[in-house]
Amino acid sequence: MMISKCIISGLGLLLGLGLVGGKAEAQEGNVERGETAAGTCVACHQADGSGMNVPDGESWPRLAGLDADYIAKQLHDFKAGRRHNASMQPFANMLDDQQIADVAAYYGEMPVTAAQGGGDADEALLSRGEQLALRGDWNQYIVSCKSCHGPRNEGAGDTFPGITSQHAGYIESQLHAWQAGERNNDPQNLMGAIAKRMSDDDIRAVSAWLANQSVASEQGESQ
Repeated sequence: MMISKCIISGLGLLLGLGLVGGKAEAQEGNVERGETAAGTCVACHQADGSGMNVPDGESWPRLAGLDADYIAKQLHDFKAGRRHNASMQPFANMLDDQQIADVAAYYGEMPVTAAQGGGDADEALLSRGEQLALRGDWNQYIVSCKSCHGPRNEGAGDTFPGITSQHAGYIESQLHAWQAGERNNDPQNLMGAIAKRMSDDDIRAVSAWLANQSVASEQGESQ
């Protein structure tokens, strides 16, 4: 029953992406204005939006190439207290609604950059990560990442961000946050329910595997 409910909820979200994920707050952003407004973001997220992977520290996510409406929703959630991070809160509070839309548009237009982390993962760990990302583990009631994040985990609308080529340290920290109930700003707590069924090794495995998948090289090959 729990599996069926999760699948139905996930499918309902995929079919109704235009109705959730902060669409009511979305407005059209301007990339040129966004570049100016993003000046304070560079220290952590880098000039190319690549972020940084910090082993045993706080990793900063790649913003480049993420869905603009998803970025805008996260910034609104930080401002409203629906999502918490001591570093992000003051920066989000500095931006008004139009600046949030502009910054989101700016990063959304950037090409996806390569991720870091997970380079020391062995074959067995990466194999487990691939299983969880692409097929899930129904024995543990774990739905595959691609069920919501898209066939190649490159994102699905403004609710499910691209997690392929995202830093391993950041994915791992967010899964632990969902698991502990420290993050809960997604519809119907889908991520929290899934993360709670994952072991620490599972979290490390899927984080490493996703970080090792390269959207950047695929984009280059298609040009």
